[in-house]
Amino acid sequence: MKINQFEPFIGEDEYASIKSCFDDMWITEGPKSKEFLSRMEEMFGTPYVVFAPNGTLALYLALRALGIGEGDEVLVPNFTFIATANAVEMVGATPVFVDIRSDLQMDPDLCEEAITENTKAIMPAHIFGFSADMEAICEVADKHNLKVIEDAAQAIGIKRNGKPCGTFGDAGCFSFFADKTITMGEGGLVIVKDKDAYDNLLYLRNQGRKNRGSFLHPEIGYNFRITDMQAAVGLTQLDKLPEIIKKKAQIFEWYKEGLSGIDEICVYEPDNNTNPYIPFRVVISTKDNSGPLMVHMSTDGIETRGFFVPLHKQPCYTLNLSDNQFPNSVSAFEHGVCLPSFVAITHSQVLEVCQSIVDYYHV
Repeated sequence: MKINQFEPFIGEDEYASIKSCFDDMWITEGPKSKEFLSRMEEMFGTPYVVFAPNGTLALYLALRALGIGEGDEVLVPNFTFIATANAVEMVGATPVFVDIRSDLQMDPDLCEEAITENTKAIMPAHIFGFSADMEAICEVADKHNLKVIEDAAQAIGIKRNGKPCGTFGDAGCFSFFADKTITMGEGGLVIVKDKDAYDNLLYLRNQGRKNRGSFLHPEIGYNFRITDMQAAVGLTQLDKLPEIIKKKAQIFEWYKEGLSGIDEICVYEPDNNTNPYIPFRVVISTKDNSGPLMVHMSTDGIETRGFFVPLHKQPCYTLNLSDNQFPNSVSAFEHGVCLPSFVAITHSQVLEVCQSIVDYYHV
């Protein structure tokens, strides 16, 4: 039987939540959305929280709210999903790619080297449920008077040194896409520290007005709202978050145990500053190119996924940059494998995945 790379952790509880919206005859942003935002305010310890239609547009809104635009440069990790860079391009700014460290996170020292007179912000991404080195990144930003926008799409619920990811910088952005730790199907969230930035967000996402029902628009804005049906699913998912954290941790331990005797691979682990660690994916690195292993696992009915293609290699960004400038991003891309690690995966399925890897290496 095939083992999928991912399956959303949804069921009858989410159905019931959506039905309640129809029973109450409120399907656009309303009481469920308000309740979800209240829960987010409590989780992150800030009243400055707004919805976005998805994670990409959350990044766009954060950049716009902080005044990033044409002529500005924003440092982004070269190893991330392309939405991180595309959001910068959406506001008319220029993404500048910075290599990662061996832990897959943006390198603060290289950020320092990449800063120019046009640099206005740093946008680290918390990749695969690991935390970026936010203390070091914020130190660089403070030194050069730069904004920090955290791409925390894969990091909801994760804390670094006791502080939630997404709350270190000037803005934090989250995604509720189907494969995220909690999902609404689609949806995003922006949190900011500054009330002026929050006011900007309110105007930007609601047609240039703070309150609906008014036809007076003090600012230029757009429609970045969600629906109560999405928020209803999100509330149910939030109730499940403790269970999700527990199960994800168990899955990670199963993999660590099952793969412990294979010298040809390395299982990525969080540093001691990340707690709780909620694996967005369980990820490994192979000594040789990972392609043949993934082909082998596919023949065993196991769906894997490679790592992100580094941004400097993306056809849409024709910058004539060399692999030599981004050795860690290139190495991660060539050697990384994402293993099936969805919440409902069973111990026997994890053992089957591990056995496929054992068989490949003839351990």
